Amino acid sequence: MESVQYGTQIIEFNLKRVDRKTLGIEVHPDQSVWAISPLKTDLDDIKGKIVKRGNWINKQRIYFDQFLPRNPAREYVSGETHYYLGKRYLLKVKVDKQNEVKLKNGQFIIHSKSTSSNDVKRIFSAWYYNHARKKFDSILKESFNKFKSNNISFPELEIRRMKNRWGSCTSEGKIILNPELIKASRACIEYVVIHELCHLIEGNHSKSFYDLLTDKSPDWKLIKHKLETLNI
Repeated sequence: MESVQYGTQIIEFNLKRVDRKTLGIEVHPDQSVWAISPLKTDLDDIKGKIVKRGNWINKQRIYFDQFLPRNPAREYVSGETHYYLGKRYLLKVKVDKQNEVKLKNGQFIIHSKSTSSNDVKRIFSAWYYNHARKKFDSILKESFNKFKSNNISFPELEIRRMKNRWGSCTSEGKIILNPELIKASRACIEYVVIHELCHLIEGNHSKSFYDLLTDKSPDWKLIKHKLETLNI
């Protein structure tokens, strides 16, 4: 995964090098951006082309955005349901002297000094983030064991909200995971982590990359489909 600055925006894109003469830019229905490049094209030239096509890329993303599944609007009030590790839990908001989140008896119980949706959301988001950090750390360590024979260094992990991605891998070898992924099942989280670990070895979505992914996660296609159809 590569990225380039376009105005105040960062455009992340996948790079695929093939035996061709011209450089092509594609935006796929999942809003991912692809640069299909001749084998020897300089990376700076590719990034320059992405910048030149930045306005077109944004228009294509806006077009495809209308077809993406919509999550129900959350009001953060008692009676709603929210997901954690692939399971759905009922939300109950209680006015209290301190802010706290408890997962008990199949319910998320949020103690808040205020029942304001913004305040409850802030408390709940912090809980999700903290649990995402712990769970992602644990899964990354376990998944990394599958790569012991591949001679790669253990990557730095960053938790960062991303609009259209569950995970990403930088050219410096850092893995970025979306905290919203904590709402998906453990199997889905493991798939995303393994996917990004594979990118430490194969930077592009080449045949070699998918061969490696299949070796490390034989059921990845099924899990990927489940992740893409989640409405959390």
